Formats: sequence, structure tokens, C-alpha cells
Amino acid sequence: MDTTLSPPTGQLLDGRYLVESRLAQGGMATVYLGRDVRLDRVVALKIARAELAGDHEFVRRFITEARAAAQLSSPNVVAVFDQGSVGDINYIAMEYVPGQTLRDVLSEHGALSVMGALDITEGVLAGLSAAHRAGIIHRDVKPENVLLGPDGVIKVADFGLARAAAAMTRTNTGGMIIGTAAYLAPEQVSASSSDARTDVYAAGVMLFEMLTGAQPHKGDSPLDTAYKHVNEVVPPPSSRMPGLPLALDALVALATSRDPDLRPADAGQFLEAVTEVRHDILPPVRRRGAHAARGEPPGGRPAGRDPAAGDPYGRDPYGRDPYRRERPGGAAPNRGPLSGPPAAAGSLDDTDLGPAVTGSGGYGAGGFGPSPGRQADLPSLGRHAGGSNAPLGAPVGGAAAPGVPAGPGPADRGQDPANHTLVVSAGALLPGFGDDSYQPRDRRLLTTEDRWDREPPLQRLLFSRRLIYLLGGLASVLAVILVAWWLAAGRYTTMPRVTGLAAGVASTELKTLHFQVQRGTGQHSNVPSGRVLSTSPAPGSKVRKGATITIVVSLGPVLVDVPPVTGQPIVQADAALKAKGLTPGQPRGQTSTTIPAGVVISTDPVAGTAWPKNKPVGIVVSSGQPLPNFVGGQLSAAQAAAAAGGYKIQPVTVAKSTQPLNTILRQTPAANTAIVAGEVVTVYVSAGPPTASVPNVTGDSLQQAEQALTAAGFRVQVSRQGPGSIVTGYGPAGTQPTGTTITIAVGFSFF
Repeated sequence: MDTTLSPPTGQLLDGRYLVESRLAQGGMATVYLGRDVRLDRVVALKIARAELAGDHEFVRRFITEARAAAQLSSPNVVAVFDQGSVGDINYIAMEYVPGQTLRDVLSEHGALSVMGALDITEGVLAGLSAAHRAGIIHRDVKPENVLLGPDGVIKVADFGLARAAAAMTRTNTGGMIIGTAAYLAPEQVSASSSDARTDVYAAGVMLFEMLTGAQPHKGDSPLDTAYKHVNEVVPPPSSRMPGLPLALDALVALATSRDPDLRPADAGQFLEAVTEVRHDILPPVRRRGAHAARGEPPGGRPAGRDPAAGDPYGRDPYGRDPYRRERPGGAAPNRGPLSGPPAAAGSLDDTDLGPAVTGSGGYGAGGFGPSPGRQADLPSLGRHAGGSNAPLGAPVGGAAAPGVPAGPGPADRGQDPANHTLVVSAGALLPGFGDDSYQPRDRRLLTTEDRWDREPPLQRLLFSRRLIYLLGGLASVLAVILVAWWLAAGRYTTMPRVTGLAAGVASTELKTLHFQVQRGTGQHSNVPSGRVLSTSPAPGSKVRKGATITIVVSLGPVLVDVPPVTGQPIVQADAALKAKGLTPGQPRGQTSTTIPAGVVISTDPVAGTAWPKNKPVGIVVSSGQPLPNFVGGQLSAAQAAAAAGGYKIQPVTVAKSTQPLNTILRQTPAANTAIVAGEVVTVYVSAGPPTASVPNVTGDSLQQAEQALTAAGFRVQVSRQGPGSIVTGYGPAGTQPTGTTITIAVGFSFF
């Protein structure tokens, strides 16, 4: 079935994987969204194209590479759960990763920031490094095969199929370049050779594309692009994106050298180089306090740089994702509604103290306070004298405090206000507090009893100890319920069924479900070797999450050498096979002209072959001499053969027949059937054709003779003896079977 013409949507593969909808289509396979109905989870199903199903070598390599990919255990590689074949459908069940591909991000955003490009490159190299350690080469590293999960994890996809397809193409089509032209290493194009360094080359090309927003080589055709990799070097990224560090140029040049020996030996070595360059050009920022702003150096923002303008290294002043689009309009986070005067250096503390006064200033000279000339955004602490809601820090009468602007100043957009907790002294909020000039009337603002009397009843409840006690009691009850649920059911799950699967696939599936896996002692059975025979705990039972599962792998059946029993009577042969522990099969009779009836002619398999004990051994036994084929012969010959063989002939005459008299027309039993002494063979013999008298045509003309003989039922053959047309003789004469050929001599007659 061609999946491009007849998609398998709605089919249940191997009674387990329900194909729901198509996700993507490639040159070798189509990926569908599916569901594992046994484990009730969403999977991605990669189904090979139907035209490749007929190539047995391709199918074998497809299965082998799927099993190899299933052995990979890395958070940066899409997990392979299972593989199988249903008719012409060869499929691989994989982890489903929702989100975007790197190609989607590049198409939408173009060039990424340095931090974003290095983040993705490190994730890709981590996945490729796990594959290279396992001896697997990806061979088709490109942005389409890099998945960006919603949780930020970078995953490399499409292991297995590209390798199997490449091996099949080299065998069957010869000279075809396998891979994506824009990411092919020179040796893949010129020598059709691949190893871990070809993956490193493709990763270097992807890094160039992420830094510049374009591929390094473009040709008029894919083949032209591929040969540009052979004949031209990959240019430095800074040649297309000025301002990039030279270390990135060196990193790309290292990975994309046209000489494979000058590249890192595998993805692990290239990952070390990327990490080293990242630390050199993006040193870790020293942070003070749990809520220090991300990505800004101590001492404040660099002079002359607007935080809204962005950072060429991807360090965002708001702490946002370096390769994610900004919110529409670039709206800054909400600020507090009030502003107060700058706090003194000694009044600031960069320790997280919980619900204290929150400010959003930059890095001041004295610590994490507001930058000089800026105001801290402070929330309202309640109403004060005169019932005014004016900002705290301004006099009650509305005049500005000395040295403080009358209105709120612009918020410092260089820092995220949620990342700083500032504690401001009371003297900085209420000028004159604590002086003798401060009137008792104003001091009543801070008297707990008066303020409590003025609070609404709901607010009294919310800020009373009763609410604390109530919430504490509810939390205790909830904790008890959660603990009881966890002990009774929450820590348990259902043991999945993995019996019959290959041991590697079963281990990967169990580890994906966060179980520990260990192998028990193997056992001989009818289950093919290497398949899971049983598990402990058994499938369907309740098992603690993260428990250790013991799998017992089949060693295959016990093999025994078949003894020689040819030439022995069937009873003796059966006994010899059973003595070896083998199972004799149902004997199959075969005629023989040399071996007596009841004697073994051959066994299947032949003697000396290692054979499973519980698999029947085929036995061919002589059923005696074969009955000759008497059809077409004379009755007398059949009777002579029967007398020699010890059986009898019973003739039955057939009246209507054109065959000569006593010719055997058919027989029962049929020829080559085993015959035993005393058996009766029925033969059907011809009574001969009807007869007629041959007319005397001597002296008749040729025309008269032919008419007379034909009318009597005979055939005519003319033999000319000389000139003339008079019949001078004929034969045979007398009474002859109708249909007999009469030869007449024609010539000149003197009579």
C-alpha cells in the first residue's frame, strides 16, 4: 500500500497503534499522529513509503536501525518505543513532541541571537553525542529534524530511517547522494562516505544558518548546492552579520572544514568546543540576591545602551527567551502606581524578605537600589492623614518633599520589577516621623487599635489570626488526604505488557515510564530468542512507580541433533527420535521402486541437523511400488504386468471408442499410486471402432473413387503411377474400421 495514495488513517497496527492523522511527509517515510491503545498514550508513527517495502535489504536495515535507535537514552533524542510490520506497512513508534521545528523558528524569525543559537546547538550536539557513543550516525542533520519542545528541551529526531535508506541506495541505485543538499559534508558528495564527522559538519552549517538567517551555499539546483560544499569553504558568519564575535567564526570553521580530519572527531568533541566558546564570549553574570536581574552586569546597565534596543549576545534585560518573539507592541511589564524618593544606600537590602516594598530601579552606586535620578515604584501602604490617597513620601498638603519630584517618574525599563525586593526605612517614607514636630494626630496613622476599628469586617477577618488558624487546619486536612491517597494509590501504576517485544525495545519502553529494569535468568521456550518471555511483576498488576522490573528473555528452544533413521521401519524410527527427545511428525507416504513399504525414505530436516525438541520432525515413508501407467497400452500388456506384481486386472469394455480394439482408455487407481499384492486394478478397454466394407473402385475415375470411398466412411490417399486418371488398384480391401485410410493407385489403363 502506498501511504501517499492510501493513507492508513484509522488503522490499528499490530492491534496496538491507532493511526489518527498525518503530521508530516518526507522522502523515505510519512509521520502520523497515533495512539498506543495498550498504554493509552500519544505517539508519533513513522511509516516507510510503500515502494521501499519490497526491498528486503531495506526492510532489514530499517528494523535494525530502529532497534539501535531504541537503545539511545538521552533527553535530547526523540525516544523510539517500538517497531513492527503489518503487510506492506513498516513502522516505528516514537515519542510525540509537540512544538516547533528549528526550521519553523528560522522561517519566522530569521537570524537568532548568539545565546539562542548556542543553546540550540548545545542541545543538538548533546543528542548527537549520545548517538555517536552508541555507534549510530544520523546522516541527515538539518533544522527540520530539530524539535523545540514546549518545555524548552531540544530534541534530535529521525534516527534510523536515513541510515537504512542510505545503505539501500548505495546497493541498488549506486552514485545517488543521500541527504539534504544544503547540509551535506564534502565527503558525502564526492566519496559517498559518512561517519560522525559528517554530522558535525551539518551541525556547523546549522549554527551558521542560526547566526545569519541564511544557508552558506545556494545553487541553481540541489546538486549544484551539494557540490558547492565540495569546492567552496563555508564563509565566516561575521561576513554576513557584522558584529558577531570572531570566536563564532572559528567555531563554524572548525566544524565545516572540508577535510574531515580537521574537524572534531564526533559531536561530543564539538560540544566541548561550543561550551568553551560560550563561556568565553558570554561569561556568567554575577548576581546579588535571589531576585537580581538576569543578564545585566554588576554596577548597572552599560552606558549609552538602551535596554529596549536588545543585546547582540541575546542577554535580554527583561529576562525573556533569547529566541522567542516579543509580545505585540513590546509592552513593558506593569509598574506600581506610586513613586517615592530615592532611598539611601544604607537602607537597601538585597535579601529576599517576602512581602516588603517592591521597587524597580536599576543598579545604583550603593547596591540594588534605584539608579541616580530615577524613582522607586512603591505600592500604597494605606490611607494617611486627611484621608488622602497621595503617594507616600509627599507631604500631606500635596507639596513635594525636598529634593523629590512632585510626580511619578518614568519606570526603569531596564529591569524586571518582579526580580527585586527592596526594604525602605520608615523615615524615608514619612518625613518628620519621630521628630517632636510630628503631631499625635498624624502619629495615629500608625496606631494599631484605631486603624483596626476603621477596617471593614471582611478585612478584619482576612488579617486576623482566625484566618491563619483556619487555613492551617485546612492545609493539615489536605495534607493528610494527599498522604493517604499517595500511600493507597498515588504511588502505584499499572504494569504495562511488554512480553513478546525485543528485549531492547521492552527496556526502553519501561525506562520511558520511569521504571528500573533488570534481566532475570533466560529460559528456553518456543518464543524466538531475544524476545521478552515474562516480567515480574506480571502485566496488568499494580506496581509502585519507579520500581525495578525484572524481565526474563527467551533463549529460544532447546536444539537436538536429528539421528539417522533412513532405511529403518517407521516404528523403529519413531522410537529413535523420541529417545533423543524429539517429536516425530505425521509420516507422509511416497511410492518407491526400491524401498519396501513401511520403511523410512528420508527425514526433514536431514540427520545431523540441530532441531528444536518440541518441533515435529518430518518423516517420509515408502508406501510400496508405484502402479504403472497402462493408458494407451494393450490389455495383454497390463495383464502381464499385473501377474508379475501380484495384483489383478479387471477389464471393462467401452463400446463407443475410436481407439483400436483392446486399447486401455483409463485405469483405477491412477498411475504411480502405491499398489500392494492382491489389489484389483480396473482398466477400461476399447471395443474397437465400427467397420464397413471397402467398395471396389478399380477402373473408376479418380473422382468416382474418392466419392465412393468417402461415402463409405473411409479416408482417401492418392498414389499416381503415371499419366491418366483411372484407378488401377486400391488397398486395403475387404472389411475395415471406418476412418481407415484407403490408398488408391491412379494412372493410364489399357482396359
